[in-house]
Amino acid sequence: MESSHQHSARRTFLTASAAAALSTPLLAAPALASDSAGGVDGPGHPVRPQRPERELRALLREIDPRRIEADILRMVAFGTRHTLSTQTDPVRGIGAAVEWVHARLRAVAATSGGRMTVEKQSFVQPVSPRIPAPTTITNVIATLRGDASPARLYVVTGHLDSRVTDVMNATGDAPGADDDASGVAVVLELARVFAARRTRGTLVFAVVSGEEQGLYGSAHMAAKLKEAGADVQAMFSNDIVGASSGWDGTRPEPHTVRLFVEGVPTTETPQEAALRQSVGGENDGHSRQLGRFVKDVAENDATGMKVRVIWRRDRYLRGSDHISFIRQGYPAARFTEPRENYAHEHQDVRVEDGVRYGDLPEFVDFDYTARVAKVNAATLWSLSQGPGTPKNVVIDAATLTNDTTLHWDRDPAPGLAGYEVVWRETTAPEWTHAIDVGDTTTATIPLAKDNVQFGLRAVDRDGRRSPVAFPRAATT
Repeated sequence: MESSHQHSARRTFLTASAAAALSTPLLAAPALASDSAGGVDGPGHPVRPQRPERELRALLREIDPRRIEADILRMVAFGTRHTLSTQTDPVRGIGAAVEWVHARLRAVAATSGGRMTVEKQSFVQPVSPRIPAPTTITNVIATLRGDASPARLYVVTGHLDSRVTDVMNATGDAPGADDDASGVAVVLELARVFAARRTRGTLVFAVVSGEEQGLYGSAHMAAKLKEAGADVQAMFSNDIVGASSGWDGTRPEPHTVRLFVEGVPTTETPQEAALRQSVGGENDGHSRQLGRFVKDVAENDATGMKVRVIWRRDRYLRGSDHISFIRQGYPAARFTEPRENYAHEHQDVRVEDGVRYGDLPEFVDFDYTARVAKVNAATLWSLSQGPGTPKNVVIDAATLTNDTTLHWDRDPAPGLAGYEVVWRETTAPEWTHAIDVGDTTTATIPLAKDNVQFGLRAVDRDGRRSPVAFPRAATT
């Protein structure tokens, strides 16, 4: 005897209208899958991590801890990289550091066959609480143009500027080995290993300035991208990614990196907030989908790392350059080490009561920083080589039904195989089930939208998957 549950699971997918049904093949209902975390059965197959392919493994093997070490030591040698420090001294200060980064990225671009361009993005920051006089701030940006979908942008940053105890002290030694020469070294190494490789989407490697004074460099960069209508589908800040040990007696975590991702988008409108409060989605902002994607593609034997996703925009009382992109409505997240030591951040270099203070290279684990670079590389490769995040995904909430219908725009880029509807219990942190719905723009799933969360991701012909797009509710 067939149960009503089994009968429901074998129902065919329906299109949104009779006309669509005449032109679209009906898809057989998927087999049941069990959610191992919650023991919940439902349509589709269990979601599995995306395994690193051969080309990605080769790229990851090229990431060199010794190059990262050399880059960090070179940045420390500028003495200070404070935003307000000298811009004319050829060997000390932020000006000399900017010139060195620019030269390094130009040398990398020379290996790209003309596909990578490098620019200095300068602007004058007006007087503000941490800017006592109008000050020129310069970002250095290397752009590796994609072949198939160049309009899709994926941005990665580290910040060049450093500071000591007094945020306005622009002359004292501020080595900034971990905060944030480590992040800049990651960006430089990523640019180097990607430069000679072709990607479908465009990668942007940016070294920004003015972070310690108020995120000014990244804010300017993100605003310029927004003004240009740039389709930034993901952004990652690497800020304080150099120490695997807290240096405080706690156990080191050399194979863990934290990833901070906000839930409710900062740019949510009152109307969007009202709808979210009605139907849910507090844990499904586009930055949170990005965090799930990173864990899916970068937590594996090829990186040797665990990605500890933190469901917060950033740490208490602190903030990094991803916030500038979040404020422009872009999906963004922040990588940082597992346990910070505040004696080694924002401190004058000194010894006090037997404690060594200051952000010095001796507290940086260069092999760990290289593994963080691998997490970034696996993520950027999977994003730029795979399909883009689906756009304009809506869930039909205009009629009361125990089925769920979704609609979306088809990606016209070459290489698309189709789409997967993903779902999970509302209490589950990760997507648990995936349903292959083919190369279409609408699907009806035999599950009640009241009971579970739905999402949609694109799949290419090589099996790469996009980040999940969370649907908005269409009530008319």
